[in-house]
Amino acid sequence: MKYVYNPSDIRVERRDVGRDTLLIVTGGAAHIGASSTAYAEDGGLRAGTSAVPGHKEHLLSEPAALHAARVLKRTVTVVMGIHYDGLSRAQIEELSEIVNRKIEEAIRET
Repeated sequence: MKYVYNPSDIRVERRDVGRDTLLIVTGGAAHIGASSTAYAEDGGLRAGTSAVPGHKEHLLSEPAALHAARVLKRTVTVVMGIHYDGLSRAQIEELSEIVNRKIEEAIRET
């Protein structure tokens, strides 16, 4: 199956898990490409990231987790899996902007 770029199907789902937050980011052929958890440690923030070999979602998931943890002042995990076939550089940049905007909207939910 071919997955054609369709920015309108990019989704960010927020789930509060006790005092922590989970953000699930998908688009195109949804899957798990990377997972990043940001948490407070020694007066700052740290992140741990795991990426499936050959996937690049960690380039977005780790900064997103760090940003969300900073804003929400809690531990945040971002699980991300977005796949479209044959994206151009411009489409990748647009996709990154959309993901960042939707994550910002999700963390601003009350």
